[in-house]
Amino acid sequence: MPLTDAARIIATPAFARASAILRRDHDRFVEDIVALTEIPAPPFKEARRAEIYRDLMIQHGLHDVKLDGIGNVTGLRPGKAPGRKGMVVASAHLDTVFPEGTDTTVRREGTKLFAPGVGDDTRGLAALLAFMRALDAAGIETAEDILFVADVGEEGQGDLRGIRHLFTEGEYRDRIGAFFTFDGPEMGKLVTSAIGSHRYRVTFRGPGGHSLNAFGTVSPAYAMAALVAGMGQIVVPETPRTTFSCSVFGGGSSINAIPEEVWVEIDLRSASSEELAKLDARMRALVEEAVAAENGRRETRSGSITAEVKQIGDRPAGATPEDAAIVEACKAALRAHGLDFVTAASSTDANIPMSLGIPAVMIGTGGHGDRYHSVDEWIDVEPEASSKGLSTGLAALIAVAGLVEG
Repeated sequence: MPLTDAARIIATPAFARASAILRRDHDRFVEDIVALTEIPAPPFKEARRAEIYRDLMIQHGLHDVKLDGIGNVTGLRPGKAPGRKGMVVASAHLDTVFPEGTDTTVRREGTKLFAPGVGDDTRGLAALLAFMRALDAAGIETAEDILFVADVGEEGQGDLRGIRHLFTEGEYRDRIGAFFTFDGPEMGKLVTSAIGSHRYRVTFRGPGGHSLNAFGTVSPAYAMAALVAGMGQIVVPETPRTTFSCSVFGGGSSINAIPEEVWVEIDLRSASSEELAKLDARMRALVEEAVAAENGRRETRSGSITAEVKQIGDRPAGATPEDAAIVEACKAALRAHGLDFVTAASSTDANIPMSLGIPAVMIGTGGHGDRYHSVDEWIDVEPEASSKGLSTGLAALIAVAGLVEG
């Protein structure tokens, strides 16, 4: 039987070799981070980075390497006895939150690397390459296939489109039994619960008019303001964690014109599908109330206020049970490496498999970092902490895929 206990795997000579290789080749891991970070991957424009990553997967000896129908890069490391528990996915996302034209040149200060996207999630992409090299150099075979995936569309309005495609339309969708996403450096947070989100653009429209001559005419701006004020009065539970935000605003044409159109983008989140549905329903009710109030308060001879609620994001909620093999493997690997951690909820690529009942986690890759989603983003690649994180992730991956002892 394949060995699946992470602590016992860590004690094997084969894993000792793999861990030593991760330490020995740490400089190459850092070089990969720098090289990949400096290939911009703005939202919906990950193609250049994807093509280069595909070539790297081929150079690293993976099988059946390709760009799939939505732009993910996939490569297979075949197992010795696949199919009993299902293929294990090891993923990291290609995209960053930064728009086209952002300077992604990496600046080094000691063991710290500074650049937009350097930790979220370019470090994860480099970690997957380090895993591929360590597995091969240490001669490690797994029972199950490991599918390495560099996916598109994790951030923002990408709406998890890459992993959504993998699980709903991709060629491997019926073969996946477990899913890892390696995202960010921090090892102290093991994500086992998915925060779901609904994102909307709510557009209010009206007849408009001159701010002086048409004064008293209904205004979409006041209707939108009523919605935003109403949102501010909503009370949500602390547990399960539930949040909302009116985040981006636009519209109008001139300071001396009643606007014909204004809009607001709204983010609703919860770890509970039920609470998310309640929050969604309340937001929609507030839209209707705002429209009715404005049409009842001011002049509608030239036209009335209308509202359009357009969904621009839908991330499902879900969770992986604490006693699932993938969670136990991660916990055992973390403890064996002397790392403190908590289980947590977040919004990651793991949302999709969790919502489908497929065991999934998000785990870091070692070291530290901060200022994610800002141009001041940084990570620390101090070799000891960094290598320990890589070794932890690799141990958990091997445990779930099953170590074939030679």
